[in-house]
Amino acid sequence: MKAVTVPRFGGPEVLRVAAVPDPSPGLGEVRVRVYAAGVQPVDLAIREGWAPPGAEVAPGLIPGNEFAGVVDRLGPDSGGWAVGDEVLGFRLLGCAAELVTVDATRLVRKPAGMPWEQAGALSASGQTAHLALGALKVGEGDTVLVHGAAGGVGTVAVQLARAWGATVIGTASERNHDYLRELGAIPVAYGEGLVERVRAVAPQGVDAAFDAAGRGALEASVELVADRGRIGTVVDYPGAERLGAVGIRGERTAARLAGLVGHWEAGRLRLEIAETFPLERAADAHRLVGTGHVRGKVVLVP
Repeated sequence: MKAVTVPRFGGPEVLRVAAVPDPSPGLGEVRVRVYAAGVQPVDLAIREGWAPPGAEVAPGLIPGNEFAGVVDRLGPDSGGWAVGDEVLGFRLLGCAAELVTVDATRLVRKPAGMPWEQAGALSASGQTAHLALGALKVGEGDTVLVHGAAGGVGTVAVQLARAWGATVIGTASERNHDYLRELGAIPVAYGEGLVERVRAVAPQGVDAAFDAAGRGALEASVELVADRGRIGTVVDYPGAERLGAVGIRGERTAARLAGLVGHWEAGRLRLEIAETFPLERAADAHRLVGTGHVRGKVVLVP
């Protein structure tokens, strides 16, 4: 099969598409022919040599941690899946390829009407947003500030918070303000003067803040939210430790992913795809994600 590989750690230019052996599913696994695989900021960090907690990375790895496709081979005890099933799922590494093997418990059935690109881009950002809002106890009547609200994680966080009864203020560049209004958020521009702009649109105060952007978001949040246990980040863990905020981490589950699919089926979740690339242009996909100004998600389409 063809796969995106990282022969050595570094910038986007190190990525290579190579022919690698087809994987075979083991006990409790299935093999999926990948139709779409989302690209996350964490993929860029791994490409540069960063190792997720509990994981080891080495040159030659295949990046990618979410996908959608069609089951094409079953391992022993594969949990009732069948060849031909359309699925979306997740695993750590290995998804930026034509084929991926995955634990059968990390798959969810793809709705017939869900576009492949959206299915392949839901798991990582969607589950991150869901975990974060749960950790910050977001609920009915809250006013929540979402930093990086137009990105992949932010797009889902805004919509989930609204579905859970919260008022949402979202930071984004001016070009994305109409987009945030469509998602149900009150947009504000990031950068100097952010605290004052948020106070102007939320005179009642802010109950919780979720940082999916970095760039000083936590420092602004501690001026706006009284309870630092309700300020969380998925990008600035050193800042969270320094300021007494929450560095949010957690395990992805098929149950959480199925819940997000249910939101999509009910029309409560819009998934924005900024651009798709073939595997051969993975470096361009990484460069685009690396700008930090993507609306929604970037997706590889083998």
